[in-house]
Amino acid sequence: MHKRLFIPGPVDVLPEVLEKMSGPMIGHRSKSATELQKSVSEKLSRVMRTDNTILLSTSSGSGLMEGAVRCFTQKRAAVFSIGAFGDRWYKMCTANGVPADLIRSEWGQPTTPEMLREALQTGLYDLVTITQNETSTGVRNPMKALMEVLRDFPEVISCVDTVSSMGGDDIPVDELGIDVCITSTQKCLGLPPGMAAASVTDRAIAKAGGISNRGLYFDYVELYKFVKEKPYQYPSTPSVSHMYAMDYQLTRILEEGIEARYQRHLALSSRVQDWGRRNCELFANPDYLSVTVTCIKNTLGIEFSKINAAMGQRGYQLSNGYGALKDITFRIAHMADMTLDEINEMLRNLDEVIAELAPTK
Repeated sequence: MHKRLFIPGPVDVLPEVLEKMSGPMIGHRSKSATELQKSVSEKLSRVMRTDNTILLSTSSGSGLMEGAVRCFTQKRAAVFSIGAFGDRWYKMCTANGVPADLIRSEWGQPTTPEMLREALQTGLYDLVTITQNETSTGVRNPMKALMEVLRDFPEVISCVDTVSSMGGDDIPVDELGIDVCITSTQKCLGLPPGMAAASVTDRAIAKAGGISNRGLYFDYVELYKFVKEKPYQYPSTPSVSHMYAMDYQLTRILEEGIEARYQRHLALSSRVQDWGRRNCELFANPDYLSVTVTCIKNTLGIEFSKINAAMGQRGYQLSNGYGALKDITFRIAHMADMTLDEINEMLRNLDEVIAELAPTK
């Protein structure tokens, strides 16, 4: 039995989107491949609201994140973390010999403009990494306020992880002034895992051109060069099947409308957050709640594994807490093409399961 996914990725993918992946193989150097990659890039530009260059990668978002710290750090990276995936930025730096400092917020709290300014005023850093939406804690960072601070430090390149939020949250890339904005397919974009994308500014690429040891597969300079000069080609063989589905799904997203899609995600998140407040306690600071995943403190007196097993018998899968929060929290995702009716039906079943499993007094 297929379990309806309410986990923070991968998400359920609409049958008609999956069907698009069965298109015929084409030569990756052919005119048809160029036209497909151009179409995907142009549509993704509209979703991301950017005029910057779009780079596609047959990888998870982690691939482009790792490539970013290699390509854009000349002096030292300031890695701001609000959870497990912020920590991953730092692991990528250390694994690649990139000088970096980890600047952590208390779990459940955001990165603040004051933290960012204090770090950048030292003059130590020429790269900043920020997690816009942290699925391990359910925190949404205040990007407008953070990017306003970065405008005072034009020598610093900004890299932002929007893997779990682009296509669901309100992230106008150019308006915010993000240099490198990274996302991937398996969350709010409502596609299967396996593709990542980034928008990148010309000034970031110009800086990267003077940095040695950028790697090869995830070298932004090489990717940028192919896209601009070929054009819309890539140095390695791409997943054409994913791109067929991306092209179709991005059209669907644009037809729904970016603002309408954001408002739908707000409605979904509000419904789940209300349930969390009534039945348990929300983990994240209430002023910085994610609109794509809700992290809930488990105050039910029931092991979450038992709740999830019972929900599985009803055809639903929720998510345990992540990392250090595994036995403390559980998470409910509300992203991609999910509807309010689907959320309501899942929560109705969750209420019944909790009532069945509740310890007797």
